[in-house]
Formats: sequence, C-alpha cells, structure tokens
Amino acid sequence: MTSVFPDPWRELGEFIREQRSVARLSVRRLSDMAGISNPYLSQIERGLRRPSAEILQQIAKALELSAETLYVRAGILDAKEPGGDLTEAILADPHLNAEQKHTLLRIYTSFRREHTDPDEGRPGSPPSTPRPDDAVIGPVGDQT
Repeated sequence: MTSVFPDPWRELGEFIREQRSVARLSVRRLSDMAGISNPYLSQIERGLRRPSAEILQQIAKALELSAETLYVRAGILDAKEPGGDLTEAILADPHLNAEQKHTLLRIYTSFRREHTDPDEGRPGSPPSTPRPDDAVIGPVGDQT
C-alpha cells in the first residue's frame, strides 16, 4: 500500500541527486567533497537515511547551495514567503549550475551597487534625479 502523503526524505534525496547531476558530480565525488561515505550519500539520495543538519550543511556546501535550501526540503525549517531576497532565490534555483549562479549573483550585485544611492529612500530625501549622461529613450518611432 502506497502512502498518499509525500515522503520528505525521499523528496530531499531526489533533490540532492538532481543537484548532483546538474553539477556533473558522481556520487563518489560529492561524497568526498561533503566528507561523508559514498554508501551513506547513496542512501540519502534514495530516501533511506535521514541526515542530520550538519550533514545537510556539508552536502549543501559541496553543491554550492544554501544549507537553508536543504533544511527546508528536509522539513527542519519552514519555507520563507515568496518575494524574499533575490540572492537566496538564485542560490536555491535547482535549474542553475554553480557557474550560472555565480555569474548571476555577480551581475545582480554590480547592478545593485551601480544603482544604489546612499541617501535614496530616507525620509525627507528628494527623489534621485537622472545624471546628465543618462540616456532618455522615448517610444519606438519617436525621432523628434
């Protein structure tokens, strides 16, 4: 008889396996990077073992994920409400590999630095004004 309730440990293991695949790591390589045995990682991926928070943290570090992502999947932490920090969303995205995540984060933080005025957003401060070198682009076809 199969259960109608999801098995969080099996789902966690499947997620770890998917992330390992995306990172193009073998079970042996990931287990070495995480400092755990090859059979133990295999059992985690199949949902047969319930890893501790410390083991999840080691696996997350090896996969270049946030430990929080694995904690949520394991049911150790509650998921955050949508609309959280974009950095966390990029890090948690299972469809991006480590290099893609790193590139997106680098671009995102450079844009944030480039467009952050230290006085902007403070009560009583005037809205930011465009610099003279900022291009103003009108509607398409507007050549005046």
